[in-house]
Amino acid sequence: MTSLWLDRSGAFTSDPFEPDTKYDTVVAGAGLTGLVTALLLARSGQKVLVLEARFPGAVTTGNTTAKVTLLQGTFLSQLARQYSQKQVRAYVDGNLEGQAWLLRYLDDHGVPYQRRDAYTYATTPQATEKLREEVSAGTTAGLAMEYVRDAGLPFAVHGAVRLPDQAQIHPMEVVDTLVADIRGRGGTVVSGVRLRDVTGDLPSAVKTNRGSVRADRVVIATGIPVLDRGLYFAKLKPSRSYAAALELQEGQAPPPGMYISVEQPTHSLRDYEHNGRRLLLVGGHGHHVGRATSERAHLNGLLDWTRQHYPGAVTTHAWSAQDYMATNLMPFFGKMPRGKGHIYFGTGYNKWGMTNAVAAALGISADILGGHVPWADTIHHRVTSPSGAFSAVALNAGVAAKMASGWGQLAAEGLKKEGAKALKRGKDQAPAPAPAPVIPAEGEGTVYREGTRPVAVSTVDGTTCKLSAVCTHLGGIVHWNDSERTWDCPLHGSRFTNEGKLLEGPATKDLPRDGKA
Repeated sequence: MTSLWLDRSGAFTSDPFEPDTKYDTVVAGAGLTGLVTALLLARSGQKVLVLEARFPGAVTTGNTTAKVTLLQGTFLSQLARQYSQKQVRAYVDGNLEGQAWLLRYLDDHGVPYQRRDAYTYATTPQATEKLREEVSAGTTAGLAMEYVRDAGLPFAVHGAVRLPDQAQIHPMEVVDTLVADIRGRGGTVVSGVRLRDVTGDLPSAVKTNRGSVRADRVVIATGIPVLDRGLYFAKLKPSRSYAAALELQEGQAPPPGMYISVEQPTHSLRDYEHNGRRLLLVGGHGHHVGRATSERAHLNGLLDWTRQHYPGAVTTHAWSAQDYMATNLMPFFGKMPRGKGHIYFGTGYNKWGMTNAVAAALGISADILGGHVPWADTIHHRVTSPSGAFSAVALNAGVAAKMASGWGQLAAEGLKKEGAKALKRGKDQAPAPAPAPVIPAEGEGTVYREGTRPVAVSTVDGTTCKLSAVCTHLGGIVHWNDSERTWDCPLHGSRFTNEGKLLEGPATKDLPRDGKA
């Protein structure tokens, strides 16, 4: 599953990684947050190193639907239920500044983007009240939102919120431009190097899978922080959602704006011109990472919905993305707790990273360089509401239950099997021979107990691979993702290839081979 944005020729060429080198700032993560932060620091004259475990844009940035908009579903009205008007306005101001910075940067560097009106629409009468709440929250915060009856969609709606003059981008064109700009200002961008830890006083030792460097400041821009200080994995819900690009039949055309539904499952739409064709991009049908019965069914549901409204549409690309939802709704950015004042981070953008990522980068870079950003100060001084605190408690209760059920199910299966064998053997009979190895069918994976060890085994492209089934972050039992053929942890969203290579999430190590922890 490769996104439209990542389907291109040519691999990224890494700068050399030089262990034991000293930097002013090391940035971990080469998505939008990390690259904008690195550029702002390099502009100020800092010696900057960007570390990326895979390649720039490989994770959320390269798999987004890439809408640069302040109309974010019904997010502002959700914020208004938990926070003061001042806090909501600070969120809006940060997103406006992030949007303005990004579009101005693209203008300055000749990177194309498209202006579009943004819509949040309702297909049921009951959902229109949420639209009116969003208009109220948005206009109170200074945005020119309006309630409309017609959104220009090929199916009936009962109403929509419209915010004019928003934008959509090709995220990898932005990534390429940022990387080149950073390098042009003396910065270094390295791929294939994963941050493992940060230790010591200034300059800190920044430990990676390929050795250590030293830095006065470290920025963690890895989607979810890979350092567990502050326990942000317990304040974020990992969400997996799906997207596809489709070529429409003659006489059909994508709708003129950017759209997202109020109702669940979410349906998001926008267009993109590719090789002279206007493709329809759709997204939605999300779920908690590692907890779907079938990820493939979620993707198929999205494609089935699309073809109901665009008969004959042909899928050119299908993919998925991972986002982290803050339990208290407001994104986290700034100084990391227990980081001794020199570790910074950004996370929890609630699926609206194109503006929030840049806003976080502006706030982080201002903190490092001694600037003052009023809206960031306001957000930093927020107080979590009772409903936000309850969401955190509910999330972590679910995590605990999932961990217990994962291990408990394996233990129960083991007892059932061993008990049945013992009854068949009788007291005086020799032990039963070792069971035959489990070989799943092509494209399938399963978790079972081998002795006392939870084992994850899968078959992909004719090769069967056996791993430990225990996530290397906090010990959850991994789940087979039948759409992307990966092992996904249902606790905090770490994901691994069928061969155990770490893809994303708070874990910093691969799954061990052969079931050996």
